[in-house]
Amino acid sequence: MTDTLSLLKLRRSVPPQFLSAPGPQGAELDELLAIAARVPDHGKLTPWRFIIFAGAAREEAAEQVARIYREKNPQASDDQVAFERKRLLHAPVIVAVVSRARAHVKIPLWEQELSAGAVCMNMLVAAYAMGYGGSWLTNWFSFDREVMTAFGLAEDERMAGFIHLGTPTAPITDRDRPVMADIVSYYGA
Repeated sequence: MTDTLSLLKLRRSVPPQFLSAPGPQGAELDELLAIAARVPDHGKLTPWRFIIFAGAAREEAAEQVARIYREKNPQASDDQVAFERKRLLHAPVIVAVVSRARAHVKIPLWEQELSAGAVCMNMLVAAYAMGYGGSWLTNWFSFDREVMTAFGLAEDERMAGFIHLGTPTAPITDRDRPVMADIVSYYGA
């Protein structure tokens, strides 16, 4: 248990531009996804799924983002379009966590969406435990219906986030954390 607590105390996000190969693949990626899926899931609905972006598919996805960005922003410079394209090219492996929360007689949508968020966090912790760095990001294209459709999301699905995974290229310093006294209260006190 001490190892788990130490891991949780030290885990931090690594920006995608500081991630390089290797990233998890094959059986290791399968294991990472299986661990990510071990989250609270009221009703066993599995209200999320994964899309893996790796290799040439990552390049193709980046081109889709760049194309749609240019169409929606005709005044954008070539540098701006290139910047948007690169968002999906830094980390060697990106896992899109898709929320497929749907109306249910007993389980609220919000609960299903929180389950998708738990998947994202479990994936980051598991990746860190495997020796990888990671970052959970959304960016504008996570909310753009045209991009979501290009990536294979159904009309009633949403993007919980893109988990960028790889090997950190430099030591990453921790960020400021909340002061616990500012965010903790006791009911009735």
